[in-house]
Amino acid sequence: MNGKTTTPSVLRLAAAVFLGLIVGFILFLIVALFIGMFNNLMGMNIPVRLDFAENIISAILLAVFVFGCIAAFCWKVWTTPPTEEEEETPAPEE
Repeated sequence: MNGKTTTPSVLRLAAAVFLGLIVGFILFLIVALFIGMFNNLMGMNIPVRLDFAENIISAILLAVFVFGCIAAFCWKVWTTPPTEEEEETPAPEE
C-alpha cells in the first residue's frame, strides 16, 4: 500500500461500533454459557453468570468483550481502505 489512506467515513465507523456491540454481547453469552456448563459439570463455583446486572465479574467480562470487539472492528475499518466501484465503460459502437 503505497497510496495515502484516507480516514473512514462516519457511516463505516458507526457500523463497526454497532457490529462490535452485537458481536461482543453474543461472545459474552457464549462464554457465560460454557462457564455455566463447566460449573455444573465440575461442581465448581465460578461466579460468572448471565445476570450481569447483579454480578460485578459478569459485568466486567461483558464490558471487556464489548469494548474489545468495538476496538477490533474500528481498527479493521480504520486500516482497510474503502472499496472503489469500477466505472463501466460503454461498449464502442461499430
